[in-house]
Amino acid sequence: MSWPVMSLQAAHALMTAPGTMFEMEERVIHGVALRVWKNGPQTLRDVFVAGRAHGDKIFLVYEDERASFEAFSRATLALAAALAADGVVKGDRVAIAMRNLPEWPVAFFATLLVGAIAVPLNAWWTSAELEYGLINSDAKLAIVDAERHARIAAFVPKCATLQRILVSRSETSSVDAFTLRLEDVTGEVNDWHALPDRPLPAVVIAPEDDATIFYTSGTTGHPKGALGTHRNAVTCVIASGFSGQRAYVRRGQPIPKPEDRVRQRATLLGVPFFHVTGCHAILTPSLYNGSKIVAMRRWDTEQAMALIAREQCTGAGGVPTLAWQIIEHPAREHYDLATLESVSYGGAPAAAELVRRIRQVFPASVPGTGWGMTETTATFTHHAAEEYDAHAEGAGPALPVCEMKIVASDGDHSGRELPRGEVGELWAKGPNVVKGYWRKPEATAETFVDGWVLTGDLAKMDDEGFLTIVDRKKDMLIRGGENIYCVEVEDALYAHPAVMDAGVIGLPHRTLGQEPVAAVTVKPGHETSEDELRSFVRGRLAAFKVPMRIVLLHETLPRNANGKIMKKALRPLFGDAA
Repeated sequence: MSWPVMSLQAAHALMTAPGTMFEMEERVIHGVALRVWKNGPQTLRDVFVAGRAHGDKIFLVYEDERASFEAFSRATLALAAALAADGVVKGDRVAIAMRNLPEWPVAFFATLLVGAIAVPLNAWWTSAELEYGLINSDAKLAIVDAERHARIAAFVPKCATLQRILVSRSETSSVDAFTLRLEDVTGEVNDWHALPDRPLPAVVIAPEDDATIFYTSGTTGHPKGALGTHRNAVTCVIASGFSGQRAYVRRGQPIPKPEDRVRQRATLLGVPFFHVTGCHAILTPSLYNGSKIVAMRRWDTEQAMALIAREQCTGAGGVPTLAWQIIEHPAREHYDLATLESVSYGGAPAAAELVRRIRQVFPASVPGTGWGMTETTATFTHHAAEEYDAHAEGAGPALPVCEMKIVASDGDHSGRELPRGEVGELWAKGPNVVKGYWRKPEATAETFVDGWVLTGDLAKMDDEGFLTIVDRKKDMLIRGGENIYCVEVEDALYAHPAVMDAGVIGLPHRTLGQEPVAAVTVKPGHETSEDELRSFVRGRLAAFKVPMRIVLLHETLPRNANGKIMKKALRPLFGDAA
């Protein structure tokens, strides 16, 4: 059978026809006409209800802890009742800062069930960064693990709106009425099944209601909170299986039926819940579809392989880094990874070589990749299987409910679309594009225009509609799926007394996609070292933002007539690595 039997456009028309699972309809949302999924959940409350129907099947695995869908549901309802008793009402913000623990999804969905807005904070953030997130969001309540609690304890008095902190996995008992142990509400994970049943909170939730604030890096040094709705989130739930099914349609084969599966779908979680990928592209579809999530305390490649074998994981990935590390690990052949059906990733540039290596190492597994951002609530484009083989450099086509165009990068917001094949700025539109930035009207006006989000990515599209990201218009790099804005790292370097000038750029990295490096001009009469500066930055920023290399210079960095550092001229300083 030749590939493809059916064109991309014909496949989309067939799969979205009336009466199908992916049927679409048009809605006017915030004054913009958009295509939306007609069927499936309309809110994240609906996702929760659907998830509970999976009953005693295992949902969450963490080390020796296991929770079924029913146990998770009871813990979530217990916490929702506690939040309501604490006065959390519709529209309030509840911050969540913890590792990928089973308690994270409980905190997330309990917040949503009472109509509040979940504010996932980056667990890798420093104390100062966490302080900003709590204060900027005006969080009424925070749910944190013991490690994050230690980081925020000193500045909690500055958080004027914060009325309660719930701490999971604390080694000490609650000491006051302000700070309580989460386990006093839900009990230990393995005991969640014994919690009493409780009714759903009597809160009316609509698709356009605010649901989440996910923070994304900003060029000013402070992150921006992307305000997402329930519809934004559930768009990803329906989209989660679309490209996989499309591959069957395009090759002329029947789509496998869920009841014909021999094992439960299970995903090794290689990315944090506090990212839109971990939350919207993995957590919520898994809950809705009855898939198991296997979480790790921190990424360790050999432990990951052991978990894939033990839990019979059918999916793995997250960012390209993780796929590379498994493929190249010397102990890989000691583990039975034959259950893997898909290795899918995004969030960072991936070499075309990776798709070939996945095919070689895991012949029964389908590689997949896509493009999305915090502002598009994760997945916007995706492709897998033969589509990915044929477009190994690209990120796939947009979801049928989404639109994208390549626009002349002239800075005037004209939206002038360029011909196919030309490089310009990527603009994206769809029911998954967030409303704007929390309490940042100017930044919102600059980034969101008539329903379109101006992504800042330079890209091109071919005649079929497949997207290729070419470069980043913004001064940003992505290291292993983590956004790093160069100006933020430069500001940290400038704070050192020996630094006169600093320029940060991203160099290509085979598995991480990119890594930050810096060139620094040392002030006359001062001395410092690469290790000292790296340690200095580490004390101010999250570890993933620390430059991997710092070149020390005694002459000024090259600048243009406007005084801006000419960053292309910095690359030769790093030799072959550039």
